[in-house]
Amino acid sequence: MKILVLGAGQVGASIAEHLSKENNDVTVVDTDLEKLMDMQNRLDLRSVHGNASHPGVLTRAGAEDADMVVALTNSDEINMVACQVCHSIFHTPLKIARVRQSEYLDYPDLFNADHLPIDVFISPERLVTEHIRRLIDYPGALQVMDFAHGIAQLVAIAADDEGPLIGHQLREIHNYMPEGVDARVAAIFRDNKPISPDGDTVIKINDMVFFFAAKKDIKQVMKTLRHTDRPVKKVILAGGGNIGFSLAKMLEKNHSIKVIEGNKKRSRFIAEELTKALVIKGDCTSEEILFEENIDQCDIFCAVTNDDQTNLLSALMAKKMGADKVLTLISRHNYAQLLERDQIDIAISPQHITIGGLLVHVRKGNMARIHSLRNGAAEAIEVVVHGDSTNSKVIGKQLKDINLPPGTTIGGIIRGTKVIIAHRDVIVEHEDHIILFVTDKRNINDVERLFHVSPTFM
Repeated sequence: MKILVLGAGQVGASIAEHLSKENNDVTVVDTDLEKLMDMQNRLDLRSVHGNASHPGVLTRAGAEDADMVVALTNSDEINMVACQVCHSIFHTPLKIARVRQSEYLDYPDLFNADHLPIDVFISPERLVTEHIRRLIDYPGALQVMDFAHGIAQLVAIAADDEGPLIGHQLREIHNYMPEGVDARVAAIFRDNKPISPDGDTVIKINDMVFFFAAKKDIKQVMKTLRHTDRPVKKVILAGGGNIGFSLAKMLEKNHSIKVIEGNKKRSRFIAEELTKALVIKGDCTSEEILFEENIDQCDIFCAVTNDDQTNLLSALMAKKMGADKVLTLISRHNYAQLLERDQIDIAISPQHITIGGLLVHVRKGNMARIHSLRNGAAEAIEVVVHGDSTNSKVIGKQLKDINLPPGTTIGGIIRGTKVIIAHRDVIVEHEDHIILFVTDKRNINDVERLFHVSPTFM
């Protein structure tokens, strides 16, 4: 697929790298020549220097035969104008834009072929905010991923010695759950290596376990694998930018929220907008401020500034000073690799959260949702199956008879509003939403082919 990525900032550069590694024809447009040269030297892609909304620049980038444009500059206005130019002049089939300001998003009638022709909106800040909120809703979870609009979820947790299932085979999981609760362990990572689980697999302490279940059953399943973490009540947010402000607004009704923001004007603004949260103007890396705000009584400290070093330093200090759990945003992959679990409880990559929303439009096989996991090495996928037994390799078959690529497991099926856990005798039907876990992305093409409707398959 020929794709134009407009903007070589942190999100744009990361997405361009990801798409180029999946053998797409990628061209990046930006005004920063040094960034472009660095990307072009490291990656298999083209770069064009210039303003991403100028027709001449887009012409040089190859917009006339592009399949998709992804506008990810730091300016909502440039992103929207670029999509308009690609629509009006180049007739680009798919236009995706990063739009952050609610002043635009609150008026959906603006965005259609007659006005601003943007097919898909993407807001990394909103995606990250929702991701963190889910982690706060499920204390002890390392990742929580929604499928089928939240009907079911895939959750990652670290097993500990208080989980009753520890030391037992997975086939015994139902012995430790209430009647009517069902779940499927889709993958296990032990010492950073993937294990494809079956009924004989024994759960060990410190295993990272990914399980799939109906949303209503998630907390019951978590109890079988680790101790019950106390509910989150007291939250300290380091950074009052878009993510910190949105989180505070989302959580302040039911949580005690403190926001530490260094910019005087910004701290005054968010203090006026929030109704219950306390806003502290100061340095989130200051030991004195953390002490004054009773960091040792904090249930979770979330470092969500725009600077990796500030996030890391403040989170490490908060942990050392007694915060129960610390979470930090990290944009640089090499920083994340340096962290130990006993230093930072949860490290979040905004780029990996964002990339899934784009891959849905690049991949074949009717994929409805993709979550990038394990620093991009693995994926959780929601694929919708269409057709019948004459043109589909999976419809009409029992799950045990489907020849899945290596490292691929089925967590479950969502049929309408019903969540069906993946047991061997379940039969796949037309319009089922199948939840897959792929531990090795090198097999993604095989997964696409398996679920792609073929006019010649018999």
